Amino acid sequence: MNEFLMSLIPWGTEAILWLQSFSSPFLDGLFTVATFLGEEEFYLAFLPLIYWCFSKRTGIRLAYAFLLSAYLNSFFKDLFGIPRPDDPRIRFLRTETSPSFPSGHAQGATVTWGYLATQGQNRAFWAVVIVLIFLTSVSRVYVGVHFPQDLAGGITIGALYLLAFNRVTANWGGRLARLPFIAKLSLPVLVPLALVIAHPSENTAMTMGALAGMGLGFWLEGKFVGFSTDGLWWKRGLRFFVGLILVIGFYVGLKAVFPTEVTPSFVLVWRAIRYGIVGVVGTFLAPWIFVKVTLAEAKS
Repeated sequence: MNEFLMSLIPWGTEAILWLQSFSSPFLDGLFTVATFLGEEEFYLAFLPLIYWCFSKRTGIRLAYAFLLSAYLNSFFKDLFGIPRPDDPRIRFLRTETSPSFPSGHAQGATVTWGYLATQGQNRAFWAVVIVLIFLTSVSRVYVGVHFPQDLAGGITIGALYLLAFNRVTANWGGRLARLPFIAKLSLPVLVPLALVIAHPSENTAMTMGALAGMGLGFWLEGKFVGFSTDGLWWKRGLRFFVGLILVIGFYVGLKAVFPTEVTPSFVLVWRAIRYGIVGVVGTFLAPWIFVKVTLAEAKS
């Protein structure tokens, strides 16, 4: 497989150069926005938006779908180890250091937007989803950080993963309800921890740290808060604004106090702790504040 992917690099380079031959200020702007839709900062706001303002159930499942997919993507990147485009003729609008195959942006967009589309029967939304996946994926070639084969791999893996995720989680709620108390509390933390141990890297520490924190936060919120996503549009908007300030404050603040000279193993530990705390803040502390300041009601 690696030999086949490596053999495609010259063709992939020519494809990048061909696409970039159409470069213009308009396309630069369009694909800069499109590539942002796959960045960490976008998901930092988008996942809480669904959970805080639209549907807790969808928000919880989307968080698990996306973060487990991101872990899988990191595993495949390290497994194949395909280098990023580096031809001097390419115009690089972004800089990336991780391996190239499969594209995390393409896989993440397929899983995220695909999952939301599978929750309804709206054909118009499906059309929007296809456009978003296409633009997010192609943007990675345009900005010079991926080959077309990386996009194909990311979309294919994302689609297969999403089919499996939806099948496995079809009756998730009922199964979880029957678990004993200690399992409900420990599994959301122990499973991500085990996955990091199985494949330790900065990316897996980030995604699984976030998943552990969010899983713990989901449990705490359900046990002690029970907020409702219903409410007037302006309350939902204020909910998102207040919650986002809180999450970004912890996200940036914890990064600022990160010790600069540490061993590689401690980097993984600290990264997992940092993202875990941000996860708890977004899923438990923010909803608790929403209820306290009457931006959300607690379900009776």
